[in-house]
Amino acid sequence: MHIGAHVSPAGGPANALGRGAELGCTAIQIFNQSPRMWRGRLYSDEEVAAYHEAFAESPVESLVIHAVYLINCASDDPEIRQKSLDAVTLALRAGDQLGADGVVLHPGSAKSGNVGEAIARAGEVIREALAESDSCPLLLEDTAGAGGTLGRSFTELATLLEASGGDERLGLCLDSCHLYASGYDVRTPAALATVLDECEQLVGLERLRCLHVNDSKSAFASNTDRHAPLGTGELGDAGLAAFLSEPRFEGLPAIFEGPGASGKGAERADIDVMRKLRTRGLRSRARAAKKTSV
Repeated sequence: MHIGAHVSPAGGPANALGRGAELGCTAIQIFNQSPRMWRGRLYSDEEVAAYHEAFAESPVESLVIHAVYLINCASDDPEIRQKSLDAVTLALRAGDQLGADGVVLHPGSAKSGNVGEAIARAGEVIREALAESDSCPLLLEDTAGAGGTLGRSFTELATLLEASGGDERLGLCLDSCHLYASGYDVRTPAALATVLDECEQLVGLERLRCLHVNDSKSAFASNTDRHAPLGTGELGDAGLAAFLSEPRFEGLPAIFEGPGASGKGAERADIDVMRKLRTRGLRSRARAAKKTSV
């Protein structure tokens, strides 16, 4: 598992690697443009070269890009859909430039409209974005479910993947906070295993390529997306330890988004907590396996 955090790419993507290394990360997530503005650009040749040079010397082994929050591929407004298509395509092309392991996307929202029609609209946009980019994977993130957001269940995610063409580049990013808030109990190894069995059956775990490791300020099945500092929310230390030590998550980038212990962005202390909780979870699983084998 590559443990890391969302970091700023200010000054160019090579600087994000340095910020990640300072935090003790082996994985980082960045925005390829301002998350609250439509206007973006591809990286210059100089920025790309600097990034790859820095990556070769960095302890960071995995980069994912998070697409901007303004995107709503499911919008019934043609202008918003076009802007969303342009932004998703740009993020995928930026991912191609940097060799990213994927672009994480909130698929969109039906708002108060028909969910099936919204999924069809989102699928059309996603298909076109994939066709207009090269090879970077696009990872649909599960959602808490508020405001008609799409992807609140594995059934809905499976339908989205099908509507998007089922391309091999399409993958999944699971967020621990979103899972819990949408009604999936992931607080114990056994409960998490049951959730992943359902994911495997409906979506396929071969599509799982990224994790967001966040605690939840919101109650179970509340459909409300509110992150809490690690260990202080509904999942708590035990739930996060179970999530970070799940065997089927091995090899994936596990990204902490925040808020950190100080209430702001991720700090080195937060990454240290993730590693400690992972070790705690692995030891607990080892003890349980030993008892079972006796």
